[in-house]
Amino acid sequence: MTTVLETRLPPDPNQPVELTLALTAEQRTRSRHRFTAETGESVYLNLPRGTVLRDGDRLQAQDGTQVRVVAKPETVLTVTASSPFELLRAAYHLGNRHIALELAQDYLRLLPDPVLEAMLEQLGLTVVRQQVPFEPEAGAYGHVHHDDH
Repeated sequence: MTTVLETRLPPDPNQPVELTLALTAEQRTRSRHRFTAETGESVYLNLPRGTVLRDGDRLQAQDGTQVRVVAKPETVLTVTASSPFELLRAAYHLGNRHIALELAQDYLRLLPDPVLEAMLEQLGLTVVRQQVPFEPEAGAYGHVHHDDH
């Protein structure tokens, strides 16, 4: 039996849920898709187009079943710099390429791309490959844009 999830609810770590659904950043941009929960149960997202799920969001089925969305660790490049300006400069160059980018005060995070990795290293930044949850910015129009490189 497939649970159809149609309603997005705000995060509430104190609210009990029946299932947990670990999804990558790209999977969290899918509004209509079938996934398998950690228990092996099939769930189908039937959300409004353009919905971008975040770590901790809850989804609810018509029967009241609730599922918690968890940002699944994935391979990313974490970029750090010796100064805020260098990091800002890197964000500018990456932004010109319209890639999914996680922004933090002391790092940038993006999906692996050898061309971008080389560019960042040429700019003098430190680039480390990690396996962590990826939470890219939703963008000015509320969606995450992924380019294939």
